[in-house]
This record gives sequence, C-alpha cells and structure tokens, in this order.
Amino acid sequence: MYLSSLTRGSPDESRITYPSYKSFDGFIDVNRLKALDRYLTEKIREHSRTGAQDWFLNEHRLNPTTPHKPGAREVWLTRTKAGTAYNYLDLDRSELWERTDYASRFSLLMDFIETLPFERTGRMLIIYDYEGSEVPAHRDHLEKDLCHDFIWFRTNLTKPFYTYNHQTSEKLYVESYSAWFDTVNQFHGSDAASGLSFSIRVDGVFSREFRKNIPLPSTNLASTPALWSLIADR
Repeated sequence: MYLSSLTRGSPDESRITYPSYKSFDGFIDVNRLKALDRYLTEKIREHSRTGAQDWFLNEHRLNPTTPHKPGAREVWLTRTKAGTAYNYLDLDRSELWERTDYASRFSLLMDFIETLPFERTGRMLIIYDYEGSEVPAHRDHLEKDLCHDFIWFRTNLTKPFYTYNHQTSEKLYVESYSAWFDTVNQFHGSDAASGLSFSIRVDGVFSREFRKNIPLPSTNLASTPALWSLIADR
C-alpha cells in the first residue's frame, strides 16, 4: 500500500473488532456492475467449457485438514510477466503484471475495472464455482505490516462470502456488491452455493484522491480496512 499521503494514527485503533469489511458500493458504479451479470455468467460458462483448469489454492487455512485445492476455479486476467517469479506479496506491483489473452475475452469487465479508483493495477482474477464447493476459512498472507489495496466485487449476491473471527467463531456475511477487508488478522471464505457463483478481485494501488478517505493505523497496517469500517459505522 502506498502510504505517504495517509495520516497515521487514530484514537479508534484499539476498538477494532472482527469480523469486519468495508463496503465499496458507495465508491463504484454498482448499477453498471450489476448490468454485467448476464454477460459475465455467459462468459464464465463459456470459459469453463474450454477445459481450462486454473484452481484456487487455499494456502493459510484455519483448519489445515481442509483441502488446499477446494474446487473453486480461477480466470487470470493478468499474470506476472515472463521471467518474473510469482510472489503473493507483489500483487500490487503493476510493473510485474500484464494482461492475459483472457482479458480480451472479458472486455466489458475490463472496461468496468478501468472505472475503479486505482492509480494502477496488478493482479486481476475471477474466482468461480459451479459444483457447490466450499472455500474453507483462510488468510491470504501473514504479514501484518502489509496491506494490499484491492477491491473484491461481484455482479450478484449468490456467492455466500464471509469474514470470520476464529477467536469468537463469529461469521459475518458480506451483503454488499463490493468490499475491502483485512485478509491477515481475520479469516475469510465462502459457503457452498448451488449453481454458478463468482467474484472478482482486482489488486493495485488506490488513486491519490481515493486515499484521502482512508484512515491509517499506526501499527498493524493489515488492519486498515477494519479501522475504516469501524469509523464509517460510527
């Protein structure tokens, strides 16, 4: 996350609670996003018929006995450039990423992504499932001093996606079409759903203007979305 234009420290930091998420529905064109629903449904089904097998891999699982490859599939709209080793911590480094052939097949989605409040983008992918697969609770990485700028979004509310506090066993389902959330200090996952369910995640660096909205904790930068959610809900 780019930090220089953000103000560190907030008296609310000690009051952060989990599970939480920050809805971005007030910052994006939700009507335009919802209008993509039929288009994306058809394109994802078309993609699945090609036999492409990019599987979602679940690294930092709450329960290590749950599957590393739970069954959800992916469409990578960008990939790291040839000769660049993939490192999960580099999702926001736009210079390392380039569009794949799949991006042109999802052109209307890519047009929508251009409207999101990013200065630049890195990884972009669609995660989908049509076999009723659960994605067990997991964290994305373990670095509390790293907070990725990303937007998770969807064109419909079919996917039962949640954030989870493993200490209290409280599960909070995301009710919005878009969200940003702490992927380190809390777990997240999705329940099984019937039929096709999907979501999209775009990583990058938020625009300078958009960053003016974001409070920054003095420590544990991964908690930034949770702090913003707390302040917004007051």
